[in-house]
Amino acid sequence: MINPFRYGGIVGEGSFCDREQELRDLHRAMENGERLFVYSERRMGKTSLVRLALERLPRDAFDAAYIDLWPTDDEASFVAATARGLSESLATAPERVLEAARAFFQRLQPSLVLDTQGRAELRFALSATQSTGPELENVLRAPARIASRRAKQLVVVFDEFQRVLDYPSDRVERSLRSAVQEDAAVSYVFLGSQKHLIRQMVLERTSPFYRAGGHFVLRPISADAWDPFIRSRFSASDRGIDSTLIERIIDLTGGHPFYTQHLCHTLWELTEPACEATEALLEDAVELLLERESFAYLALWESLAMMQRRLLAALSEQAPVEQIFASAFVQRHRLKSASAVQRAVRALLERDLIDRSNGSYVVSDRFLALWIRRRHPTRAA
Repeated sequence: MINPFRYGGIVGEGSFCDREQELRDLHRAMENGERLFVYSERRMGKTSLVRLALERLPRDAFDAAYIDLWPTDDEASFVAATARGLSESLATAPERVLEAARAFFQRLQPSLVLDTQGRAELRFALSATQSTGPELENVLRAPARIASRRAKQLVVVFDEFQRVLDYPSDRVERSLRSAVQEDAAVSYVFLGSQKHLIRQMVLERTSPFYRAGGHFVLRPISADAWDPFIRSRFSASDRGIDSTLIERIIDLTGGHPFYTQHLCHTLWELTEPACEATEALLEDAVELLLERESFAYLALWESLAMMQRRLLAALSEQAPVEQIFASAFVQRHRLKSASAVQRAVRALLERDLIDRSNGSYVVSDRFLALWIRRRHPTRAA
């Protein structure tokens, strides 16, 4: 029997727990042509959620372009990724995608090449005599042209949008902001998994994207929503689990979708058909998961400075923590001073090891927090 709990990668509609209100809000924003910044901790499921919202749009009235910026590192790669995403929004067959690319991005020399698995893939190239500026302008004006030519609303999704901050210059940010303001027939959705960077982009007055759109923060799922979801999947596969044990699972994962589904996946595997999941099996599942990650967690732990270890250990012990700079918290966990905590926070945020949610700080990886509590309970520093 196939395990009913899915984690990692893009998941389909049947794998979601709750999120119906979020889907309705996203759908309404797309229909209204809004500019929306969707951000959350990593692995919260925002990409899967936005893709599902795109799938629910009526095809006769909407086109949708999904552009993953994670592999990009400069203006040229941004141009290529955007041109590819827009071209693929207009067709599915490789030959038709190439036709669309030639219609809108001829100067980028579109072509089809075979990838390592023998599948046709759209590629672009900038000629040696071209500068990136005109091509950047071209791809950023293309959404409005596409929407006008096809007489449809176009939804453009930029995933891992914070990557543009790593580009050598801020020209992409500035040019994109200008294009976004002018495209009335285009809805833009910007996804980000490093919340502190997305906040920096949209809340700092000096940023080109200051107040450029609405905010949509994806948060963990409540225990009330998880309970029927988990019980129904155990029951449908001839296994049992009670609400008390589900509460224990949510207590361990904080309701984070990835870690909750992962832990339930492992617990389901350890529970025999026609049997009930137990506290002992849950403990076995936790230990199995931590053992699998132990080598990576140990290498990470040893790479941290002393104050960073102490702060991670403190957050693992009592997160979420609001008064992280308060003298009582600093003294209790031997963090020297508030300024030392500030430096540790900056370093851990940069490495995406902690996150700030509702004014509180948490360890991003819920299993890492468990590993620290169990493997380094007293000598965490």
